[in-house]
Amino acid sequence: MSLFRHHKKVETNATLLLVLSLGVVAIGGAVEIAPLFYLENTIEKVEGMRPYTPLELEGRNIYVREGCYVCHSQMIRPLRDEVERYGHYSLAVESIYDHPFQWGSKRTGPDLARVGARYSDEWHVDHLTDPRSVVPESIMPTYGFLKKTALKPDSIQAVLIANSRVGVPYTDEMIENAAADMEVQVDPDGDWEEMVARYPKAQVRNFDGQEKLTEMDALVAYLQMLGTLVDFSTFQPSASR
Repeated sequence: MSLFRHHKKVETNATLLLVLSLGVVAIGGAVEIAPLFYLENTIEKVEGMRPYTPLELEGRNIYVREGCYVCHSQMIRPLRDEVERYGHYSLAVESIYDHPFQWGSKRTGPDLARVGARYSDEWHVDHLTDPRSVVPESIMPTYGFLKKTALKPDSIQAVLIANSRVGVPYTDEMIENAAADMEVQVDPDGDWEEMVARYPKAQVRNFDGQEKLTEMDALVAYLQMLGTLVDFSTFQPSASR
């Protein structure tokens, strides 16, 4: 009863309730924030993560330019229904080289965090050219013009430099070879070994089936690498190691 009387005193005194509430928030905030000052990085490092290849980066820029993020998120929450539908929940490190990140706040279409290697290149080209040819109920706009738009490597070096200035670890070698790496990624008969050495797990092939390098190549290359860099068959959260 004594405890109840003190509780009633707090509830009936607005000023006292406000002061005590602020005290609880201050203590809780200090407990959560103080450790961050002693950590070099709050994002767990995971084997396999690397910067985007020049072609993938151009594809990502096209993805942003065309507003794909408005309808498609790239963040699988650690909820049972999401994990069962889309795959392993998203890790913070998977967005470490995204400026800006593509988590999204709305899904008109499915989440794309694990879309890489789930469909063939031909499926992606058909879906982007005429969405309803593969998904009859789709309300997605058509992006067939990407297949007709040549992708010029003239400015890719500057794009890598810009990303390096905000923390993406592109080396001088990567920047110097940016244009060549972009072109050779769609040429399986070319000398792509050095490019793959710079960007492990980079997929080399003609993504849109045409001879010329196009924006469709770049966008499909970007979509096909999403969720493929981390090996989730061996990954274990640091807390359980």
